[in-house]
Amino acid sequence: MSELEIENKVAASGLITLNLEDYAPTFERVELDIKPWLFREMILKEKDFREFVKLHDWAQYQNKIVCFVCSADAIVPTWAYMLLAISVQPYAVKYFFGSNQEIDAILFHEAINKIDFTQYQDKRVIVKGCGDIPLPINAFVEITAGLQPYAKSIMYGEACSNVPIYKKR
Repeated sequence: MSELEIENKVAASGLITLNLEDYAPTFERVELDIKPWLFREMILKEKDFREFVKLHDWAQYQNKIVCFVCSADAIVPTWAYMLLAISVQPYAVKYFFGSNQEIDAILFHEAINKIDFTQYQDKRVIVKGCGDIPLPINAFVEITAGLQPYAKSIMYGEACSNVPIYKKR
């Protein structure tokens, strides 16, 4: 190497950057709040609710992830959410009961469970910390649990400034 060449120490270090954004769901997410479908936004009347479900345009959820919620402090029977699931099933990619944040945790869990962690055997791995989308903390915890049996070391952040998390003895 000549004196004029710049050495890329990060590339030469053998560090592998794992970006959790690569595992983020790519489908649009929609939160379906049933509060307006309740009588006075507080009480579920079965006949009225069934009519709302029957008349609702379910096709608008084509190829989307749907989160069922009720923002009212109402007692909603379990069967109501089951009815929503049956109705959205032909259109949605996935559907859940819960907030977008809760669904993020589930979707990242599913994605992380599909990773073959043996590819990180005895490797130095940096879990990228900053990105363009907010990531659930649970995803960082789960990726760490998956990496630990295999990785030589786990760090958080960027190659230029990282926080050591784990080093195999």
